Amino acid sequence: MAHPSQLGFQDAASPLMEELLHFHDHALMIVFLISVLVLYIIVAMVTAKVTNMFILDSQEIEIVWTVLPAAILILIALPSLRILYLMDEINDPHLTIKAIGHQWYWSYEYTDYEDLGFDSYMIPTQDLAPGQFRLLETDHRMVVPMESPVRVLVTAEDVLHSWAVPALGVKMDAVPGRLNQTAFIAARPGVYYGQCSEICGANHSFMPIVVEAVPLQHFENWSSMMLEDA
Repeated sequence: MAHPSQLGFQDAASPLMEELLHFHDHALMIVFLISVLVLYIIVAMVTAKVTNMFILDSQEIEIVWTVLPAAILILIALPSLRILYLMDEINDPHLTIKAIGHQWYWSYEYTDYEDLGFDSYMIPTQDLAPGQFRLLETDHRMVVPMESPVRVLVTAEDVLHSWAVPALGVKMDAVPGRLNQTAFIAARPGVYYGQCSEICGANHSFMPIVVEAVPLQHFENWSSMMLEDA
């Protein structure tokens, strides 16, 4: 999860987030090189004492500064389009969960099970146990099996919400009357935190998301226990 004074992204916990981090580094390096080149040209033009007539009027240099930016844009666009298609690709999910946004909490329904669902409320600050995070902990976590494709159907009951977990590279708007879908694969066990990312009213800051990725056997034990309690 994020920590104070952090400048970069959170550590990737899914293959898709790893791709996004690689693309971010790729694009940032291109921007850095362009910035250095432009700064060098500005300094050279301000400090130079002579004028070169071939720079002021040259067909060759006009071709270069037209073709070169186009090539750079292609170098950025192609990886970006690849990741966009990967983000929309949902192949044979092992588990489907419906996330419903309310004012101001989330409900989760495991649609592959007959009667497995619960509401997830933020734990008030005064009720936090030692080691728990303020404004991020919930009374019920969304538990998923690791290394398994998970599809999340996102909707809302009242106003616009947004289901977002940065470490998993997931962010999907929850729109009343509309069913959006996204997918992720948790690459390793862990607890991943997110928050509603769409301003949804007075308590927008108080509807966190907690995804807990566990081994498959632990997930089956958890689902059996939840069904028995229901």
